[in-house]
Amino acid sequence: MRSSVLVAALSFSTAVFAAPTWHDWIDSWKPSHASGLEGYALDNPLGPTTGGKGGKAITVKTVEELVAAVAGDSPKIIYLDGEFRPSSRLVVGSNTSLLGKGKGANIIGEGINIYNAANVIVRNISVRFVEGGDGMTVQNSTRVWVDHCEFESEISLELGPDFYDGQLDIVRASDWMTVSYNYFHGKSSFSALQSLPLTSFRSLTNLPTLTDHWKSSLVGNSDVLREVDEGHLHITYHHNFWQNIGTRGPAGRFGHQHIYNNLYEDFLYQAIHSRSDNQVLVEANKFMGDTRTALTTYGLVVPEDSPNTCVCGDEELDGFANLGAKNDFGDAIVNITQVGDFTKAGYKYKLTPLKLLESVVRKNVGLGKVKV
Repeated sequence: MRSSVLVAALSFSTAVFAAPTWHDWIDSWKPSHASGLEGYALDNPLGPTTGGKGGKAITVKTVEELVAAVAGDSPKIIYLDGEFRPSSRLVVGSNTSLLGKGKGANIIGEGINIYNAANVIVRNISVRFVEGGDGMTVQNSTRVWVDHCEFESEISLELGPDFYDGQLDIVRASDWMTVSYNYFHGKSSFSALQSLPLTSFRSLTNLPTLTDHWKSSLVGNSDVLREVDEGHLHITYHHNFWQNIGTRGPAGRFGHQHIYNNLYEDFLYQAIHSRSDNQVLVEANKFMGDTRTALTTYGLVVPEDSPNTCVCGDEELDGFANLGAKNDFGDAIVNITQVGDFTKAGYKYKLTPLKLLESVVRKNVGLGKVKV
């Protein structure tokens, strides 16, 4: 383990944004592609992510219809109308567009698996209260776009912080993804946990009854999978809103994540975590409220990230980070132990100026904000 050195203002961009005008706002908000897609899911060696384009479009209103519709790899556009409570996880095949109608569709109690698939779009859908697994797991899959979705779960004294797993986890050599305009959240503030001793996370006897999420988005799910993951896990995260979360916004191993124009509010413990030789390019993000660590490359996995492991946390190799356009880290810690060589994403994208970011993100993330 390399020693950790606090670098609070390392490699900040010297660019200065002029006072934004109405035209600046329009230009910054308008996506660079007609569909609204930008990032690795658009620009990659395999071609743009198009989902079920060219396939049959159907609307589903029951769980049985939904389960049948998402299966298989033929092109298909599936509109979800209403609320769905499946009895097992949904398995989505390749060449699929999974789209919530109108103000959005809700999937409750079970999550979504995108396994061994390619060319998948999920938009305008909420995934809530998934027990014993992730809200959405993308595994060994390429060209996936998750956009304008909402992820929510809860913690309580009875359930504990490991009752729910990740909200959106991307693992096992998955590649060329964009995660955009999503709302990751719980229902109330984590601040009551901040004063608890670490022993509280072992027994949970002092854990207050709260309704929030602990671990949000993990990229690469093991530090022993270098041979599987290295050279993959190119993920774009932009214009997402994380609110009342504990850790992983995102946490990455062995890959490359471009993280820009995201809004973080009350991300209590550790937001962006690059470890196990992972690389992140972090630019034009805003951190607000009660956030302890905005960005770290130190390999130590803090106990709050995995409360049921040892009290000292788990040690991995450090990761790497580069800072592009200026971020607003607020009062949060920035701990960059290694500067990497990931200085450019290699695709075109438009940054929303920091002065406008909070307004743009709050108004545009989540359900019912996009016509699908």
